[in-house]
Amino acid sequence: MLGLGLATRVLCELREDVAAVRDRDPAARGAGTVEILTSYAGVHALLGHRLSHALHDAGVPLIPRALSNVSRILTGIEIHPAAQIGSDFFIDHGSGVVIGETAEIGDRVTLYQGVTLGGTGFSRGKRHPTIQDNVTIGSGAKLLGPITVGHGAKIGANSVVIHDVPANSTVVGNPGHPVRVEGRQVDEGPDTDWVHLPDPVADALKGLADRITELEHLVADLTGTERKQAEVRPLRRGEGHDPASG
Repeated sequence: MLGLGLATRVLCELREDVAAVRDRDPAARGAGTVEILTSYAGVHALLGHRLSHALHDAGVPLIPRALSNVSRILTGIEIHPAAQIGSDFFIDHGSGVVIGETAEIGDRVTLYQGVTLGGTGFSRGKRHPTIQDNVTIGSGAKLLGPITVGHGAKIGANSVVIHDVPANSTVVGNPGHPVRVEGRQVDEGPDTDWVHLPDPVADALKGLADRITELEHLVADLTGTERKQAEVRPLRRGEGHDPASG
């Protein structure tokens, strides 16, 4: 009875994971189920985790950790058997993804390669992030500690996040901090427009340049010299092809 229930649970979850690949990866729009099952490392890792997590919940010793380790060797994706992962989960490319023991992931979450949901320190108990529904985490991002990433949030590539993230916000930088994105998509779901993220470093430099310009104008007025306008060039172009679109 345990075996039948476990198989049914894993198959239902696997069906949702395959649908998530087809929905969120432009390269898979025309792919069949067999192709997705045989060629996507993220799906392989999730299948291994769904099985090891079900065995872990059933109290089976040793086997869940062994399955997790085999999956890591084969896919390059490490997911602890105790990690809780919701439905419609999608790991794109996947190499280098690490999901710790007490991590909790909601529904319709998307992770790109190199993401770490890690802990801080050696204390027991809850020590890994909680990711709510409809969150997208860019490649190379590190989320550390028992933080909460709110519903619909977006984490920019290579960000290091150590504090809670508000819902429907975008976080970039190291350390990561929320920034507002103009023209953000109204519909919920993964937003992978990494090209048009705000540039907080350039914004800070522009603020300093504006202040310096104001002071220079005051000095120019006092000395009778010509006013000059300081210029801050953006660190990257504001337009271009979205590399995350496939």
